[in-house]
Amino acid sequence: MNIGEDDASKDVRRPKGSPAPVTLNDDPEGDLRLVELAQGGDYAAYDELVTRHRGRIFAMIRNMIHQEADAWDLSQEVFIKAWKALPRFEAKARFSTWIYRIAHNAVYDWVRKRKVEGAGELNDEIFETGRIDPASSTTPSLGAAPDDSMERDELRVKIEAALSKLSEEHREAVVLKDVQGLAYKEIAEVMECSIGTVMSRLYYARQKLQVMLKDEYQSR
Repeated sequence: MNIGEDDASKDVRRPKGSPAPVTLNDDPEGDLRLVELAQGGDYAAYDELVTRHRGRIFAMIRNMIHQEADAWDLSQEVFIKAWKALPRFEAKARFSTWIYRIAHNAVYDWVRKRKVEGAGELNDEIFETGRIDPASSTTPSLGAAPDDSMERDELRVKIEAALSKLSEEHREAVVLKDVQGLAYKEIAEVMECSIGTVMSRLYYARQKLQVMLKDEYQSR
């Protein structure tokens, strides 16, 4: 086994200069056929599932913990755990949602073991909701030309630094929605909370990011 989106977010504008979401063709029916084969002991079918989903699982974990080597290790762990749990998988949910849930648990276990806390985390109550557009994109535009890689790299570093200051719940909501392109319902299933809670976490996370990245937003 080697490890090397439902509706894309329609309520978020994606300006030039923003990181593109993970875009992989979703094929839930094909996934279920492969799951059935893998449950019967077909290792090649499971390898195909890994190939289909490893990129977005790694991207999610990488965006959550910001440590590439550990992200690869955790991604490997996720697919090993999924293989062991596969006999219990039922076709009530998408395989992609199920594997995201396993990744979610792996990340939170990793965080707990290292006692990592969101440095500089801010309280939701201190923001003035009237001065920030809740429908705005998570990442601001610098208006840079497509080939201006230096500015894009600088923006990416700033965004990653800002994301690292969010709580795990807020960061994961942003990553799953704005990077992975999951629908609210899927995010709620992954995070085991209500759709309203997902929307609230996204709202406050975007507020915090806009405050931390205010200079970039003002240049839009």
